[in-house]
Amino acid sequence: MSEHRRKPPQQQGGGRAAARRAAQQRPGRGSTPGRDAPTATPSGPYADQSAPGGRAGARNGARGPGAGRGVGQGPGRKSKRFINYPRSDKDGWKRFLPSWKLVGGTTLGFFAVITAGTGIGIAMVGTPDANKAAKAQNNVFYWADGSQMVATGSSINRQIVPIDRIPRSMRNAVISAENESFDSDKGVDPMGIARAVVNMAKGGSTQGGSTITQQYVKNTFLDSDQTLKRKVTELFISIKLGVTAEKDTILAGYLNTAYYGRDAYGIQAASRAYFDKDSDQLTPSEGAFLASVLKGPNLYNPDGGIGSAATPEANTKRAMSRWSWVLDREVAVGRMDQAERDKYREFPKLVDSAQARSLGGQTGYLVETAKQYVMKTKGITAEQMALGGYKITTTFQKPKVDALVKAVEDTRNDFLDEKARPEYDTFVQFGAASVDVNTGAVVAIYGGPGWDKKHFTNNANTIGVPVGSTWKPFVLAAALEYGTQNSKGKGLSVDSKYNGNDLTVINNREGKPLRSADGTPFKQKNESTTPYGYVTLNEAMEKSINSPFAQLVFDVGHDKVRGVAKASGILEDSMDPADNASFALGTSTPSAIRMADAYATFAASGTHHEPFSVTEVLKNGEKVSGFEQPKAQRAMDNSIADNVTKVLTNVIQNGTGTKAKKLGRPAAGKTGTTDQNKSAWFVGYTPQLSTAVTLFRNDPNSADKKLMSMNKVGGVDSIHGGDIPAVIWTEYMKAALNGTASKDFPEAEDIGVTADAAGAPTPTPTPSPSPSPSPSPSPSPSPSPTPSPTPSQGGKPTCKPWNLYCDPSNPTDGPTPSPTPSKTPKPGRPGGSIWGPTGADTG
Repeated sequence: MSEHRRKPPQQQGGGRAAARRAAQQRPGRGSTPGRDAPTATPSGPYADQSAPGGRAGARNGARGPGAGRGVGQGPGRKSKRFINYPRSDKDGWKRFLPSWKLVGGTTLGFFAVITAGTGIGIAMVGTPDANKAAKAQNNVFYWADGSQMVATGSSINRQIVPIDRIPRSMRNAVISAENESFDSDKGVDPMGIARAVVNMAKGGSTQGGSTITQQYVKNTFLDSDQTLKRKVTELFISIKLGVTAEKDTILAGYLNTAYYGRDAYGIQAASRAYFDKDSDQLTPSEGAFLASVLKGPNLYNPDGGIGSAATPEANTKRAMSRWSWVLDREVAVGRMDQAERDKYREFPKLVDSAQARSLGGQTGYLVETAKQYVMKTKGITAEQMALGGYKITTTFQKPKVDALVKAVEDTRNDFLDEKARPEYDTFVQFGAASVDVNTGAVVAIYGGPGWDKKHFTNNANTIGVPVGSTWKPFVLAAALEYGTQNSKGKGLSVDSKYNGNDLTVINNREGKPLRSADGTPFKQKNESTTPYGYVTLNEAMEKSINSPFAQLVFDVGHDKVRGVAKASGILEDSMDPADNASFALGTSTPSAIRMADAYATFAASGTHHEPFSVTEVLKNGEKVSGFEQPKAQRAMDNSIADNVTKVLTNVIQNGTGTKAKKLGRPAAGKTGTTDQNKSAWFVGYTPQLSTAVTLFRNDPNSADKKLMSMNKVGGVDSIHGGDIPAVIWTEYMKAALNGTASKDFPEAEDIGVTADAAGAPTPTPTPSPSPSPSPSPSPSPSPSPTPSPTPSQGGKPTCKPWNLYCDPSNPTDGPTPSPTPSKTPKPGRPGGSIWGPTGADTG
């Protein structure tokens, strides 16, 4: 075959298929602009030299410069994505800058979702019905043995009244005080909602809704849990209610479901509870009072509430101030004329509480003590507690409560005669508490004559009455544990000597005299002017001499004494914060419950049990957690506690507490009497039971509740802790321990070093010598084991040889013969007292 008839070599990517592809292209596609594509055959020398890849290659070639990104992602070309983010038509950081369309669309979408969700939420919730709101139930309280003590609550249940039976003045008072814009708002308070959100973000309470509508919605819930779900639900209901219900319906619903205190839910029940009249008979002044109580019955009910801040006097002061403010507020917002306001200057008179009448005797105090414990333990509000449904088993033992009441009332009847001595024997108050040493259970209290006698303050569980010399054991315990600057870091021995003379100059820790207000050295007064000289701490406690403990508290340190007292069970807020000499003599004001519990720590060899009054709680039949017996804690070494007990045993055997010897079993205790005879205490214990008894005088209905002197009360010149309180303690303990085997206290081991105060006739410090070369680390208090008639005094005689007037059988007598003795055999001892300028204590 001739050369010119041979087939030319095939180009890669060419052939007939390539020719067909080239022929099928539209004009201008893959060719030079303005020309048609050539139609040469595959065998021609001008065959198309296209790049491999066919159409894709042609398209890539047509893009020109800038090719290389994915489809549709080059600058200037819009994305076909529904949301163009990151933006495909931008380079660099601009790709992440959202367009205004994206921002606007997202915002509109967000509000659309919120609107739709709100609409659905509002449509799904119902509106409240006052007739179906939660009803108050009984709370049932039980004695420790499981028998029923009392059922409280629901005696004045919710009673629904229409708006026309609620006076216009009452409505005006509530609107003025709680929601001025009620007539015009839509049921919600945006600022209140914002507060709730902020509080929730901070981890605090979500409360914040403040409109009457929101409060009405809140009142219809069966519980008061402050959760986000509940707040959102309340919000939806409030919005729906605000746009669908009449304002009178909402206001009537709120007033018919609100809690006013005194177990009263609803305006009609409240009118009956406070004024014994129907709601439509309320005066503008009475309506302003009920509007005031709505701010918080626990703090505005003049009867008092739960907690140390809710005393009857504090609540009354708050209620009167709020009542006046509500009336003034009505004038300010145009709902009352000034002329009418001027008619109401006297606080409305309240009727006696029906609840108080039903909880007479000690029952009211027992119930209130248990309620406070439950509410504190579980964080339950007074309103929740008033709704009822609780079954509460207490630690109170009825036989012991009855025994304590009998001991107090018998002594009161024998001792006081208000008709014969009205200027002295009126307003005398008694309080007492008894605690199980081994558990901390409060088994009995005496709070006063009873709620039915208009005495609402629980004298067993109130602070404000100085404890006097019953505080000295805490000073002694701190000295035994920490020592003084003279003991070089070692604990002190009870045989250490301090100056017991009257008018002893007290030095600070630097050894410099304290200064009185006039700049002269401060001199501590004792009750007696007896020149005791340097006495052991044991003897100082026995005779309740003030000056040794006034100096000891500075040598040990006030903070160390506070630490020991706190570990024993005394609350910090009841301690005197002053670092002066009087602190050692009992200017602190713990309750009787706390004093009995703290002394129980000594009885339990240094083991503290937190006092408790409830063992089991059921809510609507379900057991509530958190009411297990508190765990025991070590407050001090057992040797320290046992030595304090040994010293306090001597107080009963040989000292100011000898009246308690009639108990007839091992017992330890301390007397206490305060400046100007304003209070007297006896706190004592056996190995099984610790009891505190207090006696003081004040007018429970006075505004300031100031303590009054008990001089001349009962026909005697002065009252001491070793008199009336000790008699009550002894009579109660006899009955309470009847049938219980007598038990001895643990043997107290010798501890500490003898480190006398500055100026003592013996060198300081001097470790107590031991009678043998035994390497035992515990020094003996004396080189001779021969006992003395009063061995607890370190071998010193009861009376000094120069004290001509000292009676060894009654070492509390001073050198001055007592005035005319009492003509009656009633408890109490005659004799005057000399009072120190800063609260001398007579013990």
